[in-house]
Amino acid sequence: MDCSEAIRALRSVRKFKEGVKIPSEHLKLLLEAAMCAPSAVNSRPWEFFIAESEEAKAALMAAHPASRMLATASLAIVVCGRPELQPNFEFWPQDCAAAVENILLQATALGYGSCWCGCFPAQPRTDAVRRALGGNSVPVAIVAIGVPDEQPAQKGFFDPDRVRFMR
Repeated sequence: MDCSEAIRALRSVRKFKEGVKIPSEHLKLLLEAAMCAPSAVNSRPWEFFIAESEEAKAALMAAHPASRMLATASLAIVVCGRPELQPNFEFWPQDCAAAVENILLQATALGYGSCWCGCFPAQPRTDAVRRALGGNSVPVAIVAIGVPDEQPAQKGFFDPDRVRFMR
């Protein structure tokens, strides 16, 4: 699947086939894709938490009310920001969002479904997820990944009315 196909095939999947393990080589590809995202002055202001166990996914679901799809997902990748790695900039949320999008596209290209559950800047959700992780970085998003057990309809489309040319 090429990039254009992955972009158009991407859907938010909320039902996954249970009991499917993501191979470690696929997890590495997902994380490598995330870390290939652009960042301000190549500061790479992120870190990633992987939740595979039922206990870890349950803790995230308790902390984030819209992450119920983790009950059937194979795993979750929590993308967290490290603002201290950008002392003169404040672009870490955008940089982390770029990493999330790369994860979603890589998951689609590998045949997995995924769903982006935003954390930052919504409070108290951000702090609750941080406590569930036991880390100090800022949770930007939880990405659920697994083999899809549904085929959601495409929701994105080109809308020329949302385009303005500055000529």
